[in-house]
Amino acid sequence: MKMFPDISVVYLHKAPVDFRKGINGLSFIVEQALKDKTREERYVTRQSKTQSLLNEFKAWLDKSVTQVPPKSQLGEAISYSLNQWSKLVRVIDDGGLSMDNNRAERSVRPFTVGRNNWLFSKTHNGARASAVLYSLIETAKANDCEPYEYLEYVLREIPKLKSEDDHGHLLPWNMPKTN
Repeated sequence: MKMFPDISVVYLHKAPVDFRKGINGLSFIVEQALKDKTREERYVTRQSKTQSLLNEFKAWLDKSVTQVPPKSQLGEAISYSLNQWSKLVRVIDDGGLSMDNNRAERSVRPFTVGRNNWLFSKTHNGARASAVLYSLIETAKANDCEPYEYLEYVLREIPKLKSEDDHGHLLPWNMPKTN
């Protein structure tokens, strides 16, 4: 076992800070202000503000990776952050991306809640139909469509398809907006 006798407490700031607030703190500080902004406005703000915060965070990660035992919880978190860095910084270049995965986590919640119920589908086709229906509903929600209206639209438009390849207009982001 490798020992780290020169390790002292590592701080991102001059005083102790709860490290779990690291990236979530960045997300909260900047992203709360961008919540109701357009994709372009988020892009501009991220270029000017988030970029510098991420640069500071990366510098801290690079410095801390050599000062923290790699098998400690903090060491593993630092390694994970560094290994995923190229994915994280993509948020700077696209105002449509989210800094966190909360939306995705919320969208899979119905699946985790319903998982035990699906164990008892009577047929394979019934289980498949449930999965397709949940997928359609969650995709509609993720694209700010009312699920009932979206399903109604899809069921109304499916008979009009000329071929199996003619379904792109049925995607939720292509659904005509209603007033």
